[in-house]
Amino acid sequence: MEIEKVVIPVAGLGTRLLPATKSQPKEMLPIGRKPVVQYVVEEMVDQGLKKILFVTGRDKRSIEDHFDRDPELPNRLSESDHEELLDEIDYDREGVKFFYTRQIIPPGRLTPAGIGDAISMAEDFVAGQPFVVALGDTIVNSGTHSGLVRRLIRSHIKHGASCTIAVLEVALHEVQHYGIVKPKGRAGADFEIEAIVEKPSEANAPSRLAVAARYVFNAEIFTALRRTSPGYGGELELTDGIATLLKMGHPVRCVRLKRDELRYDIGNPVSYFKAFIDFALSDQRHGYLIRQYLQQRLREF
Repeated sequence: MEIEKVVIPVAGLGTRLLPATKSQPKEMLPIGRKPVVQYVVEEMVDQGLKKILFVTGRDKRSIEDHFDRDPELPNRLSESDHEELLDEIDYDREGVKFFYTRQIIPPGRLTPAGIGDAISMAEDFVAGQPFVVALGDTIVNSGTHSGLVRRLIRSHIKHGASCTIAVLEVALHEVQHYGIVKPKGRAGADFEIEAIVEKPSEANAPSRLAVAARYVFNAEIFTALRRTSPGYGGELELTDGIATLLKMGHPVRCVRLKRDELRYDIGNPVSYFKAFIDFALSDQRHGYLIRQYLQQRLREF
């Protein structure tokens, strides 16, 4: 079974990053030399996923423009002696196809109805096939490891799961910010779960293993989402949909991020600043200058 489709929800409002997100999506904020969502797309393409559906919303047109083909750009880069930059934006050569659908804000609401609702928009696109979900505001850096998504797909197929989730161990005080899983037995590198809960309190958290923004699903998730009631604030949470999958008797598994795999959740100013610094420092062309500058500035504080 080959999995070739990925759904990237990008309809969130990014209110915690205002005013930077007042006129542009948080997924288009730059991290080093690229916008957040370009790292996500590059990760998916590197893992062999060439059919990409963006679930967009209001004021997200710049994402479509960013991945649209610009016939004049190669000439401009050639004239300015920057032809090497084409390698980073030439998706036609990679055989990548982009698709777009809109998550409509329901009557009576001022905001989108949750990530679960966004994923439900992809049912026609996946056409009953297994697919990957990658949140468009989260970068995963696998470094020298076999890519996280590739490991998720391998586990999903091997074990016949209906859903396979990437997870990362977090500090106890952070569990209230994530979906948290309850392992069935010992939680190794690849394990089955018996429950999942959205943003539990420290006292009620079934573990410290947090959902890490990458998933593989079978088409059963759409039935589960239809059977799931909206949660707090009227949003249909993907975590709650996965909990419904479990209640329906479908197996759900998790794959841990490796120790030196890094997740960057671009959800608030501090996480954004940390991500920008890390990617700027590791930039092959300019990183050494940034390192020198930071060392100088830190001596002055």
